[in-house]
Amino acid sequence: MTRSRSFRNSLAILAVATMLSACGGGGLFGGGGGGFLGGLFGGNRDVPIENLTAEQIYQRAEFELEDGNPDEAVKLFAEVERLYPYSEWAKRALIMSAFAYHADRDYENSRAAAQRFIDFYPADEDTPYAQYLLAISYYDQIDQVGRDQGLTFQALQALRAVIERYPNSEYAKSSILKFDLAFDHLAGKEMEIGRYYLKRGHYTAAINRFRVVVEDFQTTSHTAEALHRLVESYLSLGLTDEAQTAGAILGYNYQSSDFYDDSYKLLTGQGLEMAPRGTGWLVDIYRQVIRGKWL
Repeated sequence: MTRSRSFRNSLAILAVATMLSACGGGGLFGGGGGGFLGGLFGGNRDVPIENLTAEQIYQRAEFELEDGNPDEAVKLFAEVERLYPYSEWAKRALIMSAFAYHADRDYENSRAAAQRFIDFYPADEDTPYAQYLLAISYYDQIDQVGRDQGLTFQALQALRAVIERYPNSEYAKSSILKFDLAFDHLAGKEMEIGRYYLKRGHYTAAINRFRVVVEDFQTTSHTAEALHRLVESYLSLGLTDEAQTAGAILGYNYQSSDFYDDSYKLLTGQGLEMAPRGTGWLVDIYRQVIRGKWL
């Protein structure tokens, strides 16, 4: 078994142990310092740090981590780096610090530790994991759609780095999934603002937001609604050519959507068709759809 695989297996064991501890079970690690690892490492808690080897401090830090004390684990991993800065254990302790900070939801310090690992060991076999930790430290902070989306942009950039730099790593697939979800999240923000303007009769401002979704977030789950809202907005302004073209795009791609039915009723109720009319950005989009460049 390679050292990297052994390291990842260690992380997996820690994750399972943390879940068992959270459920109140004893099991392998035992709550409150009991169990197998409690007996093995618990006694080291009273021994001065300086009297322990790098491996002993590291193991003690691991025990604190799976015993539900990530803050204590971070301190011990830092001691490994301080006392044995050029050892293999110091390198392991650095990436485990990033892991422990993340477990403690201290995302800023998790990013800092992960970035240090990337900077110090750019060619190490665990660097893809460090890059992934950095990315999910942004991703896990993405909260309600109504919040500022700066972290979402940073998450997208960091996830893209994992995907592009380590496409064959075990973290690429998860990063792609999270990237798509974060991308969808940004489109949701544009939709929320657009609906806000639409309800208050600020149709031009609403159109600008829905246009962003149609042009820049075409692959997200919000595109059908954005097209329908464009139909509503343009009809409210009396711009029937634009409304019909938005309806045509909606009909071409999303006929099974409820938004298609709603737009169909709006347009036909005014004697209009769901067909491209006139010129402008929506007609260009429609032509792209027909040519198969935007589906």
